Amino acid sequence: MSLIVQKYGGTSVGDVARIHNVAARVAACRARGDDLVVVVSAMAGETNRLLGLAAEMCSDADEREKDVLVATGEQVTVALLAIALKAAGCPAVSFLGHQVRIATDSAFGKARITSIDDSRIGAALAAGKVVVVAGFQGVDADDNITTLGRGGSDTSAVALAAAMHADGCEIYTDVEGVFTSDPRLCPNARKLDRISYDEMLELASLGAKVLQIRSVEFAKRYGVPLHVRSTFTDTEGTRVVEEEASMEDVLVSGVTYDRDEAKITLVRVPDQPGLAARVFGPIADANISVDMIIQNASADGTTDLTFTVPKADFRRALGLVEAHARDLGATGVRTDADVAKVSIVGLGMRSHAGVAAKMFRALADVGINIQMISTSEIKTSVVVDAKYVELAVRVLHDAFLGGGEGRG
Repeated sequence: MSLIVQKYGGTSVGDVARIHNVAARVAACRARGDDLVVVVSAMAGETNRLLGLAAEMCSDADEREKDVLVATGEQVTVALLAIALKAAGCPAVSFLGHQVRIATDSAFGKARITSIDDSRIGAALAAGKVVVVAGFQGVDADDNITTLGRGGSDTSAVALAAAMHADGCEIYTDVEGVFTSDPRLCPNARKLDRISYDEMLELASLGAKVLQIRSVEFAKRYGVPLHVRSTFTDTEGTRVVEEEASMEDVLVSGVTYDRDEAKITLVRVPDQPGLAARVFGPIADANISVDMIIQNASADGTTDLTFTVPKADFRRALGLVEAHARDLGATGVRTDADVAKVSIVGLGMRSHAGVAAKMFRALADVGINIQMISTSEIKTSVVVDAKYVELAVRVLHDAFLGGGEGRG
């Protein structure tokens, strides 16, 4: 008998018929003898609907109260799935985040899991029940409801799998696995049979929507086997695994993009020790993540400092920068919220020269100007004008993966 954690996303539980479909899948797995913990998201579009209601009440709604509000989406789906399972003759019980005791910090809207008490789940499994857990939510030390951020149900599932030493974690979604790029932009994108934790981590952090980045971090840290697959077919999906020697034979395994980028530039700031700390300290204190950073020093002793942040945090970050710009001696602040990040990822980049040059040449050949560049051992990212993102993705996919040399 195996212990399996399954996670079903919003499209998988988008209406009553789809919840019945999930119930049938779960019941079939249980009939094979597996113990099952099932994590579900809110119905597709429900979180946005609830956030819209909050916005109607107040343009700057309190983050704690927004978490109380949006957590109700998962409460609906866990109850409906448990009802469907019981109606099908499959014993089940639903738990919310605070009932399991998924403990988090108090960063409302983007809380991080600190511990999980799985005793209640274990008792329910021992009693022969399927356990249905609300994804995306937890509880802080003061018993406040918290949420884990967009895609947080993935993190809930992997964290539960790690805490319970599950034999596997299956992430069910509306796609058949991890592709070499977004099939909506690249008709010749191919599904990968296997991908390493590190490659998946980079793809998730760079805009790929298949898995949430923190779920991959959990999986890598605790060695949780992941299987990304479709709710709507029985096709084998993509397995996220430890790195294998053959994976380095492939130069690039994926091309991804992120439209959720905004750029801020401090213009002609005196280039002095401690500048970066003075700029980014308040931003970090505001719990805003900075992505790419470029500093260009001039001969006159000044520098332009450019960085990107998520669009959702753009206004707050800009406010903090403008508040300190005069004290920093900057002559001005420039912004551009109409940019996107395009990236290539692959373990083979560690051992092959000229990958970045090939990327830059491919973009130049179609007239795409590069505004910022960031590299690591297994990825290269560029910021470009948002209107060119689709062209950039297709061109890079053709350059690195169009010939069929990518990993299957």
